[in-house]
Amino acid sequence: MAKHLTRRQLLVGAGLSGLALHAPGLFAMHGNTQLPAPIRRAVPSTGERLPAIGMGTWITFNVGSDPYLIEQRTKVLKTFFDHGGSVVDCSPMYGSSADVLGRSLDALGARDQLFAATKIWTGDESATRKQAESSRRKWGVERFDLLQVHNLLGWQGHLETLKAMKAAGEVRYLGITTSHGRRHGEFARIMETQPLDFVQLTYNVLDREAEARLLPLAQERGIAVIVNRPFQGGSLFRRFQSEPLPAWAGEAGVSTWAEFFLKFIVAHPAVTCAIPATSSVEHMQENMAAMYGELPDEQQRQRMVAYVRSL
Repeated sequence: MAKHLTRRQLLVGAGLSGLALHAPGLFAMHGNTQLPAPIRRAVPSTGERLPAIGMGTWITFNVGSDPYLIEQRTKVLKTFFDHGGSVVDCSPMYGSSADVLGRSLDALGARDQLFAATKIWTGDESATRKQAESSRRKWGVERFDLLQVHNLLGWQGHLETLKAMKAAGEVRYLGITTSHGRRHGEFARIMETQPLDFVQLTYNVLDREAEARLLPLAQERGIAVIVNRPFQGGSLFRRFQSEPLPAWAGEAGVSTWAEFFLKFIVAHPAVTCAIPATSSVEHMQENMAAMYGELPDEQQRQRMVAYVRSL
């Protein structure tokens, strides 16, 4: 593959030919055409199986009340659902994202396809229910599938309330989050002592600190893992998209850099779902392609690490 290809060119060129082999019909969404079976991972606490690629909304859905931008984000969300996605993650920290997401869900009428995940982000440990209710109204959902304590802010009080909410059927799952590799020691101690269904953490081909303790601990404790910042906020594309994929990429089920980064993550046996964020329909198509076809084995994953380190 020639150097200096853009992400779009990678998809249109080698990407589509690769998808034709390992995910036929992926982009043929009309008529009676059916998608192939997506890669799904079980939530250890229940056995529920979730699509391995979800969608984040940090920055991308924070577009205020601009009608054009909301319509465009609605197209992104529709593409996500059309390609088999369900897990959508948000936070009160993300500005207008929850409001925009609610308007997009209204336009699509697609809440039956949704696994709704948001966060509690307030230092007031008595405000858990109040913030969850505010988010619920913005999303327009009956209840959240998953509520997570965002970056451990006030986690002791919030988790106690979330446990009570789960027992009362007000939320299905509870969890905690961290980002940018912060506070892994405290994060691990909470995982060891609290009845968590999910954790959310940063993990990608370059940021691999979670491999040392958090990912093995999640497997040991039976906790589902959502991975944030799979592209390092886009910096992985800025750094590597002008480089060719390795000659052996097809053997690992990879035909674009998006697949390279995402399949590296979801191939880890502890990972339940990765949640890349995008404001582009085209990029959403690429992201969702990583949920189909073959996944790299552990030897191939190590080759992937070695390859990006060599560039």
